[in-house]
Amino acid sequence: MLISSPFECILLNQMEMSNKKKETKTYFRYNKLWKLLIDRGMKKQELQQLSEVSPASIAKMGRCENVTTDVLLRICEALDCQIEDIMERVVREPNADEKAAESKNSEN
Repeated sequence: MLISSPFECILLNQMEMSNKKKETKTYFRYNKLWKLLIDRGMKKQELQQLSEVSPASIAKMGRCENVTTDVLLRICEALDCQIEDIMERVVREPNADEKAAESKNSEN
């Protein structure tokens, strides 16, 4: 890519930096939501219609991916519950590479 001005260089660097996401040590899990739906005899599709949340957002929650606070608010309003009733913050388990690095460091 040919860079013709300093502004383009700065913009390119910002784009490259925004593509690199720092791995967090915790994540949000929505198991409480799925249990709440079971307890109320409700299906995900019913929740989707009641809360006016897209199927994609429900699917993201099923994979413990990020959703907007608007989605969370709509679900809480539809179910008349608090945020802590549908989600929890969980510490990530270290992957195999991280475990190997930890054991290597503890040996030294």
